[in-house]
Amino acid sequence: MPQAPAIDGARLEIISPDTARRVVRISESPFLIGRGGVEGNHVQLDDRRVSRQSAAIVFSGGRYFLEDRGQRNGLFVSGKQIERCELKDGDVITFGPEGSLEVIFRSAAAADTSIQNLFTRIQGISGSVSGPGGSAPGGLHKLNLLLEATMLLHSQLPLDSVLSTMLDHAISITDADRGILLEPDSTGALRVRLARRSGGLRLDSEGLAPSQTALRQATEKKSAVITEDLAQADMNLQGAQSIVAQRLRTVISIPLYAMPRASSAESSIQSERGHFLGVVYLDSRRPAAFSKLERQILDALAVEAASILDNARLVEYERQRQRLEQELSIAREIQQALLPRGFRDFPHLTVSGLNVPCLSVGGDYFDVFPMKDDRTAFLIADVSGKGLGAALLTTMLQGALSGMTMGADPAGLFNHLNNFLCEHAEVGKYATMFFGIVGREGHLEYINAGHPSPLVLRGGALVEPFTEASFPVGLIAGAEFKTALVTLEAGDTLVLFSDGVTEAADPDDELFGVPRLREALAGRHDAPLDDLQKVIFDSVETFSRGASQGDDITVLLVRYRAATQAAAS
Repeated sequence: MPQAPAIDGARLEIISPDTARRVVRISESPFLIGRGGVEGNHVQLDDRRVSRQSAAIVFSGGRYFLEDRGQRNGLFVSGKQIERCELKDGDVITFGPEGSLEVIFRSAAAADTSIQNLFTRIQGISGSVSGPGGSAPGGLHKLNLLLEATMLLHSQLPLDSVLSTMLDHAISITDADRGILLEPDSTGALRVRLARRSGGLRLDSEGLAPSQTALRQATEKKSAVITEDLAQADMNLQGAQSIVAQRLRTVISIPLYAMPRASSAESSIQSERGHFLGVVYLDSRRPAAFSKLERQILDALAVEAASILDNARLVEYERQRQRLEQELSIAREIQQALLPRGFRDFPHLTVSGLNVPCLSVGGDYFDVFPMKDDRTAFLIADVSGKGLGAALLTTMLQGALSGMTMGADPAGLFNHLNNFLCEHAEVGKYATMFFGIVGREGHLEYINAGHPSPLVLRGGALVEPFTEASFPVGLIAGAEFKTALVTLEAGDTLVLFSDGVTEAADPDDELFGVPRLREALAGRHDAPLDDLQKVIFDSVETFSRGASQGDDITVLLVRYRAATQAAAS
């Protein structure tokens, strides 16, 4: 179905069983909902009762429709099971069993109504804008500023533009000289994101010195620090170096939190705190006097600022996730394209292999390539770790080892690779490998660099002729790699595998192990290689019984045909 943009700003409010809430904007059509991100879901729900491909919201003719896309326990809207239905504001979407999370559909019209409700709520808290503690003109003006700022939450303006306007409104409400929005960095230290001064002007962030004492008090107390006159404040604030140096009289420091549940501006400030988002800081060289209404407006503005930041954080996280998935998909395509495809018959060898990464990209790979003098090289490798880092190293190793087609000495090349990786220890990776070269007469020259020893199917029996081994490549500086020699017999089948095969686990964490692999291979020396490969993977899958695996699974099968057999075929 072609994508159609959702142009009117509808949203989903996601409520977990623990009552934690988050809001997600419906950004395109179809808008996919499910557990995890591997299926390209736009909303990832962390609930085992939700299927990986669960539902989709489709925007058509100015209306939103919900479709069941494979929810195994049924998809429900306001308690009624559906296959496809139009969504109305306030519809509650659930996923089968009682106790699963809920998703509430909020139309754009409802978002506009919520702004008006916030205006009414502030009026209700204050009693009356012209009542005790507030003047009608000033109170109405500041309520209007709050209303404008809240509308920004539903706008399509760039985030920094929205935050700048929010900060300008905060400065206007408090008559402050300047306002600063600070966000925590990866270490938790507060860093300036935006700085404004009165009059709606940008303030250079260089040289700013917000009161660290006020910031610390607000974050430690998890509540606003509002000091109308520092001459009457506690001694810690009065004596703070930055306050004295800048001759400040009014300081406001409001911590911002993602709110799990919020029924009003006032109760939100007092409710359980969610993720820490940052601090709105304002100060002035003049003393101030805030009415009850003005404090309520300031609190409400802080809630709206927190909502904007929290939504922006979720949107950015979603964008990063989608970007990473795209990059991983490209990396996977490249990695899989580098593996041998459509195995042809090499001189004196028949070959088959398969790699199944446990993540989008993995650290296993295998290769087969011709050498001079009718010899053929093959290898299987397993890089420590998983993911992009391991995949990058597998690609580098594959390129380096392909240089053997130009006549490079295997032991010399392995020694060079080992020294190179050890000299770049910051890479933090090493690789186990089994590399072999087979000639016309069945002479197999090999290097086993810490890899599981291959099994050989020979005349109905399983043998392990590979006794020489060394360290993994890149693990021990100065390690010496030497080739060893064995002779294959006609019809011998080498079974090379990564430890993802023997270390595959069942739900009880028991490992598949070499004995089960030997049992699966027993008596199959004449089986076609594709059938033999299927037997191995089927045996591992049956044993694991659906348990998720923590390592890539790779198998390479190499069958030696004597010169007479090769000529006959």
